[in-house]
Amino acid sequence: MTDRPPSAAFTAHEVVAGRLRAVDVLAASSGRQRAVGQRLNALIQPRPAEAAEEAAAIDERAAAGALGSTLLAGVPISVKECFPVRGLLTTLGIPSRRGVGDSHDAPLVERLRAAGAVVIGKANVPQAMYLHETTNPVWGRTLHPFDPERGPGGSSGGDAALVAAGIATLAVGNDLAGSLRQPAHACGIVAIMPRTVALGDGGAFDTMPHLSAVHPRAGFLTRTVGDAELALIAAGLPLATAAPRCVAWWDKTGPIPASPAIRRAVHEAVERLTRQGIVTVRMSADLAVAAAWLHLAILAADGGADVRGLFAGSQPMPGVRRLLAIAGLPRRWRPAVAACARLLGRRIEAEGVSRTGPRTSAELAALVAARDALAVRFAAAVAGCDAVVCPVSALPALRHGTAARLVLAAAPCLLANLLDLPAGAVPVTSVRADEEHGRPWSFDPVLRTAAETDHGSRGLPVGVQVVGCPGHDEATVLRVMHLIETGSPARH
Repeated sequence: MTDRPPSAAFTAHEVVAGRLRAVDVLAASSGRQRAVGQRLNALIQPRPAEAAEEAAAIDERAAAGALGSTLLAGVPISVKECFPVRGLLTTLGIPSRRGVGDSHDAPLVERLRAAGAVVIGKANVPQAMYLHETTNPVWGRTLHPFDPERGPGGSSGGDAALVAAGIATLAVGNDLAGSLRQPAHACGIVAIMPRTVALGDGGAFDTMPHLSAVHPRAGFLTRTVGDAELALIAAGLPLATAAPRCVAWWDKTGPIPASPAIRRAVHEAVERLTRQGIVTVRMSADLAVAAAWLHLAILAADGGADVRGLFAGSQPMPGVRRLLAIAGLPRRWRPAVAACARLLGRRIEAEGVSRTGPRTSAELAALVAARDALAVRFAAAVAGCDAVVCPVSALPALRHGTAARLVLAAAPCLLANLLDLPAGAVPVTSVRADEEHGRPWSFDPVLRTAAETDHGSRGLPVGVQVVGCPGHDEATVLRVMHLIETGSPARH
């Protein structure tokens, strides 16, 4: 993984100019897949023959001067398993869906192909995309590109591992609760999640079709901010020049306190912005924490019925089954269950039980009204600011088997999802040896698991999140991310 491939922008430019062949770019990607990809188990549906034909066709058109759009000419891309790619499968990691083939490409995949991208295959996902841990009984477990004891996050974790390993230059994913930004942070790469109006869901399979208050959004994973911008343009999103002047920030992460490296990354990012003339304003994270609980309540309002319905003929794996059981627990039982949990020292789980669960139509409408009221409060709080810099997660990359317990680690992501704000993640630093410890001992199993996550995390990547303030678009987010990136010392 030391042989870093060129950026998407450089690759496309050189292919168009005839100084680089798309088939050679693909061969290099295939070589990295052979060298490290088998161990990672991230590219679970490769299409080598079809990709080779497509790369050769691009070279032929380039030689004849007949390329159409050339923004991504010859660039190897991976696609999250939930997006249709003609001739492949959309299983969502559920055994009973092994026969569900794709008869067409998702519209977003079509647009990237039209821009010259070469689809190398589909990447692994958590089962039903219900965890921040990429493992399922159909395709197996995906490993973190730098630590086999940990995962790359999720639910776009397979794609994040491929980009971090240099197998894919760009990846298509989506995000309903941190599913692009959390794996980008875990793997030390860039993510961009546009507003719904920008790309919509991109044609991905909808695992929660009855959810109307919030929506999954298509986006991209790349190694550089410039490539993330290029991907949006190639997907048809015009980007105006943005000149941010003021950025708000906080370093708190909600129910699970931030690891030392997480807080330091935010402070370093803010310092880089300040050095480049940006006014930075520290704010409370209280509204973000409230937004996280509200977003989770809306997601669980159907009691997990939509996701449970995906498993016809199959049983969910243990972590998914545990979360579905919590989601489906009737509201009338929740006070007693929460009280018992508190008596046992399980404070965070007790709060989760209290705040989520099945809702009537009237109760869901009340949650949506609370969302709208919070949006007004947030807009007032950040008035005059262009963007917010804050953590992506409370923790670095999670150990295998801990995602169900550490769901709330990604709480900082949920504000942007709830309020339909553009957001991204950009790498800043890596965990130092002196940052592997420091959490106080706790009876709470969530906090004990968080402390275990910090142990042995030295060298793991740490990113920050950039969220566009109301009235600002993807261009603002990308510009702030670019300033953080270019103000950086040597990348991880």
